[in-house]
Amino acid sequence: MTERTLPAADSLAGRQRRPRRRSRLALPVIVTCQLMIMLDVTVMNVALPRIQATLHFSPTGLSWVINAYTLVFGGMLLLGGRAGDLLGRRRMFVGGVALFTAASLAGGLATSAAWLLAARVAQGLGGAAAAPNTLALITSTFTEPRERVKALAIFSGIASGGFTIGLIVGGLLTDALSWRWVMFINVPLGLAVTALAPRHLPAPEPAAESGAGRGRGRRRAGLDLPGALTATGGVAGLVYAFIRAATEGWADRVVLGTLAAGLALIAAFLLIETRASEPLLPLRLFADRNRAMAYLNFFIGPLAMFGMFFFLTQFLQEIMGLGPLATGLAFLPMAVVMFTMTRFIPRLLPKLGPRRMAVTGTLMMVAGLIWLTQVGEGSAYATGLLAPMILMGAGVGLAFSPLNVLVMSTVAPRDAGAAGGALQTMQQVGASLGLAVLVTIFGHATRVAAAHGASAQHALVAGMSHAFVASTIFALCTLAVATTFRRPDAA
Repeated sequence: MTERTLPAADSLAGRQRRPRRRSRLALPVIVTCQLMIMLDVTVMNVALPRIQATLHFSPTGLSWVINAYTLVFGGMLLLGGRAGDLLGRRRMFVGGVALFTAASLAGGLATSAAWLLAARVAQGLGGAAAAPNTLALITSTFTEPRERVKALAIFSGIASGGFTIGLIVGGLLTDALSWRWVMFINVPLGLAVTALAPRHLPAPEPAAESGAGRGRGRRRAGLDLPGALTATGGVAGLVYAFIRAATEGWADRVVLGTLAAGLALIAAFLLIETRASEPLLPLRLFADRNRAMAYLNFFIGPLAMFGMFFFLTQFLQEIMGLGPLATGLAFLPMAVVMFTMTRFIPRLLPKLGPRRMAVTGTLMMVAGLIWLTQVGEGSAYATGLLAPMILMGAGVGLAFSPLNVLVMSTVAPRDAGAAGGALQTMQQVGASLGLAVLVTIFGHATRVAAAHGASAQHALVAGMSHAFVASTIFALCTLAVATTFRRPDAA
């Protein structure tokens, strides 16, 4: 990366350098928050049967334990990121973590289905306030280029590995204690982050307060409320449509209506952003080719990656008969390889450039997914799953970790929160869409196999194989985008 593209001297430099003696804890505080949020994406999955038995959820209502969080989190990310730019990133970060922590405690104490769902909504709000500002705080805390690349690489490893760690932690806590502990585990982490962040993270000036000619009136007008309403409604509409399509199919009227409404709101949002004085999503973020392509890959990549997690979890439990904890541990080698690869990003990125790294990583993902299309009822973990999972771990580490660096290391300080919010929104919407498409393909292939007299297990495996083929196609699209990255002017 070039020093020319990094904000080496801005009005916040003095503040950022002042707490240098305390900065050792800055990155641990930030990544602990991200780990907590990523854990929550998967930690609940293995606890769902116990939750259903305790709180008497209906089979259809149970899915909302996941969906209530996903819908609110995805819909509010852009607003959370831009609010951090305008109102203060550390303020939004600490407030979001505090809300997430309180909601986790409330959810763990839930005595009814409605209580738990309300807590999940509050968790989504807290996560949407904190998550975009984790990336923004890294850019404002680590101003030296090499330090920033290293911090972003570590952040990427924690973010990627959090999904697998969530499966392990969820299985361990559910088996050994209770499903309530998958919520309670957030409380000590959240309290630690809330207590340490004000002392160890810098408090950059909000964008609405910095710069000449920006007074109180301008600050109040700074938050793009029309953009916030249309973006939140549009993203929430899309995520809901994708979630419902996974169970009801793409011909469902509610799916089509919600999808059309979501797309219309997104179109209105983009029109508003071209005219707003302080846009929620500054379209200048997409002016840089590498950053624009990185955003696109953060949308396409999860279409392949999250489906792999979903179907392999089912395969390990339904076909191989593993319990929740053993299923989580089966993903451990992939998580270790993924995190190990991200540790090499600071050294590899200046030497190889983003295109070589992304292309190599995506090719490894494609190879792993093609391998997974061959799994069958008799496949063993060591011979049939371990190698493609390791390929996937290495591929994801190489292909996506540099994208965080491409997006965040070159963005202007005033737009860091918006950039982080856009990045995580792309990932969230891509994951929801990918899972909906893959579940639809899986369901159709399973029904066809069953109609031809296949056993339940054989039909299940046939559906998964078709889903992995579709994931491979998504990964190939990611590969095509990766070939368009340009090498920075200088390492």
